[in-house]
Order: sequence, then C-alpha cells, then structure tokens
Amino acid sequence: MDNRQAIGSWLSGPRAAAEDAGVDFGYRGQQLGLPEEGPGSIARPGQRLGALAVDWALCMLIAYGLITDGYNQATGNWALGILFVTSALTVGTVGATPGKLLFRLRVVSVNGGRLGPLRAVLRSLLVCLAIPALIWDRDGRGLHDRLSGAVQVRV
Repeated sequence: MDNRQAIGSWLSGPRAAAEDAGVDFGYRGQQLGLPEEGPGSIARPGQRLGALAVDWALCMLIAYGLITDGYNQATGNWALGILFVTSALTVGTVGATPGKLLFRLRVVSVNGGRLGPLRAVLRSLLVCLAIPALIWDRDGRGLHDRLSGAVQVRV
C-alpha cells in the first residue's frame, strides 16, 4: 500500500477506510429505524450546533441582564446553570429547547415518544459537561444522547 493511501484513509476517518474496504454502514440513523431524510431523520451536526449556540446566547443574555452586574466570570457560571435548568425543563416537557425549536429539531427517546424527565436531566447534565457532547458515534449521536437513550431528529 502506498503511504499516501494510508494517510488519506486516516485523514478521512474510519468510516471512509471501512467503505474503501467494502463495508457498508448505511445512512445515519438506519440502525435506529429512522428515515434517511425529512421529518424524523437524524438532525444534522450544523443544525444541532446552531441550536446550542442560540440556547447559549439566550442563557448568557439572561445571566448578563437579570442575575449578574455586568459581564464577569460569574456570568458564564450562571449561564451554564441556566442552560442546565432550561434544557432539563424544556427537553423533559416539550422535547426541545428554544434553539432546537428555532432550528426545527426535537429530542426524542430512541424507543419513540418523549424523553422522560429523569433522562432529560441526565442528558442536560452531560451537555453541560461538554465532553460527552463532543464524542459522536457513526449515527451522529453524541455520547450524551447515547447515555440518556435519546436521539435528536428533524421535525
């Protein structure tokens, strides 16, 4: 094997290397029984990051305007707490945060239906820790979603 081929497969990731070897993973969400496109399909990473950015901006505004006196270290800490509470309450009740509603996304249970309150709290805690949300599987689900039995889908 040429070194350029080895480096190319490494840079492309394990999915590309496996596909070059003839392994078919299917589309994202196929293992979960979700459609490939349209409503109910796995949310795209850009949509999910955009929704998180909107939620973080709202939490920063609330912390800046209502709780702290000007921007300082406490503002970020309060914003993280507000993000946790907002996420746990909204995902546990309506299935989406304000940012997810804006980007037309919903958090549902892998088994279908709404995510229960305890699993919504676990998911929110893991999102606030950040690292679990940065580790994704081949379906594009973060570790926070896998551990809480959730999946983010398009509406």
